[in-house]
Amino acid sequence: MEILYFILILLGTFLIMEGITWLTHKYVMHGFLWYLHEDHHKKGPGFFEKNDAFFLIFSVPSILCIAYGVMDRIYWLAAIGFGIMLYGIAYFVVHDIIIHQRFKLFTRTNNVYVRAIRWAHKMHHKHIDKHEGESFGMLLVAKKYWDKVRADKKRHAANALSGTNTATS
Repeated sequence: MEILYFILILLGTFLIMEGITWLTHKYVMHGFLWYLHEDHHKKGPGFFEKNDAFFLIFSVPSILCIAYGVMDRIYWLAAIGFGIMLYGIAYFVVHDIIIHQRFKLFTRTNNVYVRAIRWAHKMHHKHIDKHEGESFGMLLVAKKYWDKVRADKKRHAANALSGTNTATS
């Protein structure tokens, strides 16, 4: 039964992290720590950014929860740490690999969810200064971005179909 609680706490933490990410991104990264996040919106040369420091900053609570939870046998605390770590891995895959393609994987996907998160993030990055932003979350995408991607897909299919009909006539 303890393992079930561990899994539920881990998954609950993972889900809660999306809200924490939204709040942190909007009020910390676009707030008093903008000087670390700014180069992510105003891309310069090189592979690394000051913004990458957030990877280290956000890993500290996870490491501490896992370490103290395991050492003191407070397994719910370790489960929180693993939930934060799992979210961090998902964030890295979605943000750095799928969206920004810092590693050239998943470059030609037509998946509606992937296209929606890419579009939402593109709308976030159209704002190059710290104010007037939108779409601060990562894994949950607002309905308007889903709607835009689905409309684009329908329009593309209709254009392809009409192009095929025109070519055969």
